[in-house]
Amino acid sequence: MILALKTADRTTQAWLLDPAELQPAAAKIGQPQLDWESGRRLSDELLGRLTGLIESGGHQLTDLTGIVIFSGPGSFTSLRIGHATVNALADGLNIPVVGAAGDAWLTQGIKALASAKPGVPVLPEYGAEAHITKPKA
Repeated sequence: MILALKTADRTTQAWLLDPAELQPAAAKIGQPQLDWESGRRLSDELLGRLTGLIESGGHQLTDLTGIVIFSGPGSFTSLRIGHATVNALADGLNIPVVGAAGDAWLTQGIKALASAKPGVPVLPEYGAEAHITKPKA
């Protein structure tokens, strides 16, 4: 199974895709199977919700063969949490993870997953410099 995830804003979306049913040239992906207003609860809820999605289909985390994530642009914190989560999952499961951006991110990500190797983390594309507080001296 392939997990696809988009955490670019206050709404989080996820898809669980069967690799045997994908068309590499133009994957036909429907509505998200998981879609919730995550807001400031993303870090608390993300892993549990993803696990619930996978188990609701009669699968386990170990059934995942790859992960595709929307890389941005979007909310700094939402993208960071999503990427940290999928990088940790992919590393722990020894499966490839890829990121893609733009309107066709999911189709591009699925294509990239075909040649991706495990052990290579993905980074978010914020679209601008991150606005973070400088440490006090």
